[in-house]
Amino acid sequence: MAKAKGKDAAKQAEKKARKAGKQEKKSTQKEKKQFKKGKEDDSDAEDADLDAILDQYRKQQEQFLKVTETLSDPPSPRSSATLVASPSNNNELFLFGGEYYNGALASFYSDLYIYKITQDTWRKVTSPNSPLPRSGHAMCQGGNAGGLYVFGGEFSSPKQGTFYHYNDFWRLEPSTREWTKVEGKGGPPARSGHRMTYFKNYIVLFGGFQDTSQQTRYLQDVWLYDTQRFSWHEAKLPPASMRPDARSSFSLLPHESGAVLYGGYSRVKVSTSAAKASKGGKLGSRVTMKPVVHQDTWYLRITPPAAEAAVGTLPTVRWERRKRPVNTPNPARAGATMAYHKGRGICFGGVHDVEESEEGIDSDFFNQLHAFNIDRNRFFALSLRRPRTAGKKGAGAAAERGKRGRGRADEEELLRNLALIEGKGSGDVEMPDADQATEVGDGDETSDKVEKPVSWEMPHPRFNAQLAVQDDTLYIYGGIFEKGDREYNFDEMWAIDLGRLDGCKEIFRREIDDWQGSEDEDSDDDEEDDGSEDEDGEEEGEPSTPATSVSHEDDRPLAPPQPADTVEPEEEDTPTIVDKLPHPRPFETLRDFFTRTSKDWQDDVLEWMKYQRDIEHSSIKDLRKKAFERAERKWWDCREEIQGLEDEQEAAGISEVVALDQRGGGSTGEGGAGKRR
Repeated sequence: MAKAKGKDAAKQAEKKARKAGKQEKKSTQKEKKQFKKGKEDDSDAEDADLDAILDQYRKQQEQFLKVTETLSDPPSPRSSATLVASPSNNNELFLFGGEYYNGALASFYSDLYIYKITQDTWRKVTSPNSPLPRSGHAMCQGGNAGGLYVFGGEFSSPKQGTFYHYNDFWRLEPSTREWTKVEGKGGPPARSGHRMTYFKNYIVLFGGFQDTSQQTRYLQDVWLYDTQRFSWHEAKLPPASMRPDARSSFSLLPHESGAVLYGGYSRVKVSTSAAKASKGGKLGSRVTMKPVVHQDTWYLRITPPAAEAAVGTLPTVRWERRKRPVNTPNPARAGATMAYHKGRGICFGGVHDVEESEEGIDSDFFNQLHAFNIDRNRFFALSLRRPRTAGKKGAGAAAERGKRGRGRADEEELLRNLALIEGKGSGDVEMPDADQATEVGDGDETSDKVEKPVSWEMPHPRFNAQLAVQDDTLYIYGGIFEKGDREYNFDEMWAIDLGRLDGCKEIFRREIDDWQGSEDEDSDDDEEDDGSEDEDGEEEGEPSTPATSVSHEDDRPLAPPQPADTVEPEEEDTPTIVDKLPHPRPFETLRDFFTRTSKDWQDDVLEWMKYQRDIEHSSIKDLRKKAFERAERKWWDCREEIQGLEDEQEAAGISEVVALDQRGGGSTGEGGAGKRR
């Protein structure tokens, strides 16, 4: 950038350059790493031998003779880690890897932590064979294959002058905590910032970026790992077919027909003309990197090979562009992470960069919670529901809330009954029992645990928080917030019941204050582009939370492929549910809903199974299981609308009448008031 004349002008230019650099970092934590990696001085590169550092980590791992699991304090603060719910035990969350930057040095982690939900304890796992320290990797459940899978990520020297991208692939067995390195030829190239999900017996990988000291290259390739044949292959798309732009830090959610992609971040080259101050003021072309926050949505439709196909036949893959989702969070934001929950994505946080003046760039941080309904392609805002304190009607409202509060126990009982029917009492069916414990020190306490503080405000605004959903509860771990040149890495975890939304429970929270960076630490960032601004600037939409302190649908398979160039939808595209399938009623638990509508769902499954190749292999057990899964998805699919009706009815004093009618109490009493109505 051109150097301003005069002492004051020079200071302003230096300030602008620093803030332009910080703008890039705010977009995503991984982008912060790539932004700084080829620009540090040579002193760091000279004394940082990454091979020697990683070899030292390997030697430390070799000291462990077996897998051990010990009680531990919560993990040390970190970002760009992965938080994943256990696929086999609804009492566990797995946290792996990550990095921590204190303004001067970066630390990377390879430790595996397990949070035991009912015991409210953390376990640290050490192993002689585990992935090396990394951040920006991808981790997902294995679908039909079970287990958890990890691919890629990055590692850097303490001053981030040199760095390394991984292309290794690992499988973690949740029950034994055993890591296995999955060897194979022709796998995806090294990268970070990518995402993975599962589809049947495949692991799906898309996107990310590769970084060198000279350039950053964003990726748009699709890879499938076959967990039955233990092989990778790159998906071959139809010629001239549309596909998503290259990107990183997006959301990739599982779907019964493949996967769904939303959002993401990238930087694209933009050529601009500028008059040079010297050489007679001749016009010249300047190439800058403009940040792009994506808001598009795509289906990745995967068609497995037929059962009679030859061995080695690959599934067919096709991208289908969707209309822009209705009620998309506004303004556009980067670093808004999303976790999958029963047919929808739960989205939290994010950052939107706004150029306020020529002095620099400021950013708005968010702490709103949204549900993205995948099949209906619509966002719903979620808000915490503070208990009502009504006068005479308070007791009735409290009774209704108590009824809904018992919903979880009813649903667990329903699941147990279904399992007993399906397994015919064999006992080989795993149930979501809170008492299922895994190893050291389990089984002492389940419900008699210390009550956690509950807040009626959402956690502080942030971006790049780690999210996971286990047993209908959302867990929010960590995240980044920036104020000026100071970076805050939150050292805390919160839990929100997605069914009741009755407050935000604090799992743990610690204050940290070890920032070692100075206000002028990024003055050399003026070598990079200083015009990085978001497309729309400040927009009207949902209000951003001012942050100046850190104190603290359809249940059927996808519709037939649509043309890729479909028109953007209007706001009233899908305002109501028009399908003929059963619809939940206000104050109706999942158990009551399924009891009332089970025949309809079984008929719907039978109709759907007519078009499946493997219908002859289906059993009564499969029919009942699929029927319940569809009823459960419908119940969650309508939660936001039903809760709105419940609030309206409670405010009007109708909740007691509805509850009595559902229990058949309306016909009791002298005169039969229920019959008169």
